[in-house]
Amino acid sequence: MPVLTAVLLSLMAGQWAEHRELRQMSEALRQTAQIYTQALKSLIENHNHLPYAIARHPDVQALLTNPANQILVNRVNRYLSDLQARTGPTSLYLISKTGMVLAASNWNTDRSFVGHSYSQRPYVREALQGRRSSVYGFGSISGIHGLVTIEPVRHGKQVIGAVALKVIPDALESAWTNSATPVILRDDRGIIFLGSVPDWLFRSSRQLPPAELAELSQTGQYGKRSNFDILPWRMEHAEEPSEYRLQTTLQNRPVSFLALDSRVPELGWTLTVTSDLAEAQNARLGAIVLTAAVLLLGGLYWQLRNPRFAELRQHRLKLEQRVQQRTQAIEEHNAFLKAMENSLPVGIGVSDPDWRIVYVNPAFCEMVGYSAEELLGLQPPYPFWLFDREHLENSPALRGNPGLDGYESRFTHREGHEVIGMIYTAPLVDAQGGYWGWMSSVMDITAQKQAEARQQLQEQQLQRSAHLASLGEIATTMAHELNQPLMALSNFALAARTIASREQQPLLTSALDDIVSQAQRASDIVKRIRSLINTRRGTYEACDVHSVLSDTLTMLRPELQRHQTHTKMQLADTLPQLRGDPVLLQQVLINLMQNAMQAMLGTPPAQRVIDIITFRIESSIQIQVGDHGPGIPDALQKRLFEPFFSTKTDGLGLGLNICHTIIEAHGGSLQVANRAEGGAIFFFSLPLTP
Repeated sequence: MPVLTAVLLSLMAGQWAEHRELRQMSEALRQTAQIYTQALKSLIENHNHLPYAIARHPDVQALLTNPANQILVNRVNRYLSDLQARTGPTSLYLISKTGMVLAASNWNTDRSFVGHSYSQRPYVREALQGRRSSVYGFGSISGIHGLVTIEPVRHGKQVIGAVALKVIPDALESAWTNSATPVILRDDRGIIFLGSVPDWLFRSSRQLPPAELAELSQTGQYGKRSNFDILPWRMEHAEEPSEYRLQTTLQNRPVSFLALDSRVPELGWTLTVTSDLAEAQNARLGAIVLTAAVLLLGGLYWQLRNPRFAELRQHRLKLEQRVQQRTQAIEEHNAFLKAMENSLPVGIGVSDPDWRIVYVNPAFCEMVGYSAEELLGLQPPYPFWLFDREHLENSPALRGNPGLDGYESRFTHREGHEVIGMIYTAPLVDAQGGYWGWMSSVMDITAQKQAEARQQLQEQQLQRSAHLASLGEIATTMAHELNQPLMALSNFALAARTIASREQQPLLTSALDDIVSQAQRASDIVKRIRSLINTRRGTYEACDVHSVLSDTLTMLRPELQRHQTHTKMQLADTLPQLRGDPVLLQQVLINLMQNAMQAMLGTPPAQRVIDIITFRIESSIQIQVGDHGPGIPDALQKRLFEPFFSTKTDGLGLGLNICHTIIEAHGGSLQVANRAEGGAIFFFSLPLTP
């Protein structure tokens, strides 16, 4: 009978110890899940402002409305590359309304996203419909998995494209890999895409139907995988609804875990943290052994001189050693959690139901300038924060509905400067479901807010400067271009007055016709400059390059004779017509030929020859204008097309800039090079009429 009683008491003690250990494990799992969930939110929030800021950049807006503009493409590529290097995400890229990548931070690498279509990705379609979203998946070009956040780009109320940001969760993967027990993250289909057990990655907790498999294969969210095996798990429900006992095999040995699922509804994910059930079994066994040992010691108290006492003492020593090992394991686990909290860049504070501070981590202390000893035990009002109890206690987070969106608040640092923080607060629940306090995490967004304010100011200044520069350039362009027909009008008017005094009616009529022609040409120039300013008003027509060239030579013949300059023509036999503006193309040829004449003023008259060549290259026509002057230094060639840059003492520096603008408006390009036989050559290409 005493032996049976001892056995029953030992079993009851073992069951009590196991139940107590399971409660502690459950509470530890909830705290761990909160920390990991906060780390996930921090991963998103750390770069949350970047897509928003990029979407409002003037060059990004301009490129999405004019995707064929290579100058804007190059500018946005360099902007995204520089921003990625400064802020740290893996990649940034700009997507057009059709799903095509127009620019990317990796534009100059072998795996550039530029030119690839992402229209099949659901999250891209959502963004182009005006909804911001986040998704985890594989890159179809880079093959690198990560978290993608995509922001729609709007022009007014219209969505004109999207900005995507990709982040690789290296820190999370490293922390989870160092965890003693498995930590995994599943999507809404039950597929594990991130975790500390490599053999479980890209397996599913359920059998996926053919329709979902086809969708995953089509979108390529997880690469080229077409099948997702079932996880080798056997689950049994525990006491709590979100907890269960998980039996599986790891490293060729059977293991059992207590698992806790935590939903991240904002992203549609489920975070699972585990704890080894062997610890609870060891606690049960230890309690049974300890109780049995105590009972046996009591029963054998009067038999200390018995030789078996030495053996019993050895068992007791082993039991104490096991208890010591268990205590050390718990201390090491707590030390691990403490080190994790202290290493987080996010400030963490814990308070009881009366808002008395019971815990703060180093990041929080650094944020407000007070030590942990000064903060512990404080109740509102706090020295660093104007506490609004009614607002907080009525917020959804403190009524059991914590969300991804926190609220912004301002703190006063101990040294007097202002700190702007984004606060996320969630209730702390014990094993019985009761509230025993609140946990708040605070992200310092002061630098982000200051950067946004600076960017807004810079954008306003940039828009004002661009407006003033545009007005100045338009005025100077009109003055430069109208100078030629106005000079011609003056010369023809003087000639008409002389002819009129001599009463030579035919010559007078011809001079007046020339005046009318030059006046009409000045009017056409004004119209063309207006069409350059507003491309919607441009009136292009089918024109013949050789006819434009012939009219240009006719207008320049007096000036060629005055400079003792000849032309040498090498024209293609037949050229198809192209769509363009004859008057603007004449302006380009006039500028280039006048520059050639001026470049050869120091050349002997016999060598003053302008070479004009036309030929066809695939679907475009190229025109070359070359001289036999001194050439152009390499250092100056890159600046020739800049506005207001001139190598002439009396030049405005707008002629070549205007030529460059006209050719680009026709869809072509204007370039310059030095000739091997001496002199410079300007050549431009024009696309043929489709």
